[in-house]
Amino acid sequence: MKNIGKAVVLSAGLLVASAGVSMIPWNVSTVEAASTVKLNKTTYQTTANLYMRSGAGTKYKVIITIPKGKTVTATEKQGNWYKVSYKYTSKEKSYTKTGWVSGSYLKEYDQYIKTSGTYYFTKKQANLYSTPNMKNKAITSLAIGNGLYSTRKVVNSIGQTWYEVSFNGKNLYVIGSDVEKVSSKSFSETKYIANKETFLYSSFGSGYSKLEKIAKGTILSSSFSVGNWYKVTYKNKTGYIYISDFARYTGGNVQQKPSQEQPKQPGNSSTAPVTEQEISGKTFAVRANLNVRKEPNTDSAILTTISKGTIIVPTHKTSNNWYKITYNNTIGYVSGDYVTQVITGAPLNGVRDGYQFIDLRTTAPVTAQQINRYIENYVNSTNKQSVLLGKGQAFIDAGKKYGVNALYLAAHAIHESAFGTSRLALMKYNLFGYGAYDATPFVAAYRFLSVEESIDYIARKLKATYLNPTYPYFKGAYLGFRTNTLAGTRVDESSEGMNFYYASDPYWGQSIARHMTNILAYDNNYYKSAKPNETVPALPSIPQGSDVFPTNIVAVANQDLPLYAQKRADKSITTLKKGSTFMLLEKTNDYWVRLTYNNQEYWTNSIKFYDYEKYITVKNLGSVNTITLNVRPTPSTEKAPIGQLKMGEYVQLALTTDGKLEIKNSWYKIILKDGRVGWVSSQYIIRELN
Repeated sequence: MKNIGKAVVLSAGLLVASAGVSMIPWNVSTVEAASTVKLNKTTYQTTANLYMRSGAGTKYKVIITIPKGKTVTATEKQGNWYKVSYKYTSKEKSYTKTGWVSGSYLKEYDQYIKTSGTYYFTKKQANLYSTPNMKNKAITSLAIGNGLYSTRKVVNSIGQTWYEVSFNGKNLYVIGSDVEKVSSKSFSETKYIANKETFLYSSFGSGYSKLEKIAKGTILSSSFSVGNWYKVTYKNKTGYIYISDFARYTGGNVQQKPSQEQPKQPGNSSTAPVTEQEISGKTFAVRANLNVRKEPNTDSAILTTISKGTIIVPTHKTSNNWYKITYNNTIGYVSGDYVTQVITGAPLNGVRDGYQFIDLRTTAPVTAQQINRYIENYVNSTNKQSVLLGKGQAFIDAGKKYGVNALYLAAHAIHESAFGTSRLALMKYNLFGYGAYDATPFVAAYRFLSVEESIDYIARKLKATYLNPTYPYFKGAYLGFRTNTLAGTRVDESSEGMNFYYASDPYWGQSIARHMTNILAYDNNYYKSAKPNETVPALPSIPQGSDVFPTNIVAVANQDLPLYAQKRADKSITTLKKGSTFMLLEKTNDYWVRLTYNNQEYWTNSIKFYDYEKYITVKNLGSVNTITLNVRPTPSTEKAPIGQLKMGEYVQLALTTDGKLEIKNSWYKIILKDGRVGWVSSQYIIRELN
């Protein structure tokens, strides 16, 4: 979902299956022409009965229906579709099916396991998180040698082991690779004397709060330890002391400190032999200004420093968690504690020469014929319908009018609308997916009067926002790239340009730049001297389009909604109460809704379509998702059609007397505009706002 409220949508069929349960909303967000991204093996749980298909889209056949609440393992992603494996048992035999499912009905699955109480100590600087993953910012950080107590283990969705721990009264999570198990010990009461000024801590680690200062020479007794931390009572307060600050006391004779393995301290080099394992194809983001050292330890000489945010591609990983890299022709090692594995659209060779980094406010030396030829070649090779055929001049005109690179505008529209062949492009002239919220992309999307209006509106909108240095989401007037962690969280210091905010796909900028290159080869000399147009137009007014629905579309209010006598009225005149039934008539581009309630017509703008379920449920609205759809007199293909529906056309689905959809053999009974009754295959109908 892009932050100007868009998502490009394929013609969609059924994504979820109805197996004795009520259908859930059609949150279709399949992106056309999306690239396949390899994922670390990730476990998800289905949130509905879900179709597994043979390919990444609703045009592919259904392999199996996965019941709600089952777990699947994903290894690839294409747009909002995931390639998953599903294991199940039938008649005492085990089976595994592999195919594609919509990500709209998946949630990451973490397995929580109760354990006996266990002590863990940090073996390096360790972060504590509010959830068993690194999606959110760490709550706090603990230095090496701090203890934690856990009674629950978590294997998260990507297979990492985490521990739920208690720290300063909070339940937090630490990744298993940052800690090691430590035993507690009970022994006969023994006295110890402080050999330096130190502190009594509330628990077993210097990261906990200090309860009291302990003077040198203070004698304390203990009968319980956790690692190198000993439990004592001092000044009526019970806590822990670090035993390295003490020696055993025997009536005036100070003996050696207890024989305990001391925790590692930062900067100490290990005496254990270090081995290296070759790795390839993995990218990492540097999370702090980081030293590159000659050898994989902190005692080794510093060769150079890498700036925070830099992307590195290591060749080897060492057994002590360092990575071998080549940086600016220097071979060295960086600590694994300060890098994060990522997926990035940044150029890995470091070369920032190409359309991905040009100023998008420059004039493009492209012609309408070059744009048209590129689109024609695609249409001829696929035999698909496209609204962009012969529209190259519209990009040239809009680019010149607002000071936006026309080649970029064309490539952006081509990328988002699959060369003008997407359902939004064909039926709403919506080439950029504007307003197509994931919850209800087709209904919510803006409807434009023409291809030219769509291009003109977006050119002006982008110049006033993402290409405007005073706009809050401005991160550079170029395509740029985004960098995500493996969990999909943006790495801010490694992301830039429009791709920072505009698209969650790390390769969005690369993809558009590729279309630009296919239309017109990049000319470095031209763009070196090209001057940007820095004028900023006013934001465009919302286009006047609207979606008018068939008669007798029945809806129910899920909360109280204020009603107005007319669109944009200042004051409401009544309230549509929660649970009330009404008729849905129209939705405008500025998200006002016209409806009838108690035989009176009203308007409301209180329905938020990005989260419409909170506001309304529509019982019988469908839309066609194929080029033409035959309407039959019976629920089968045996008899000749009595009519046809076009792609994107809204349909009134017939309801039974008790308000349920009338369905037979996977066919919907429908009411045509002229009042005739017919039947259509449910495979080609998307239920909207249900």
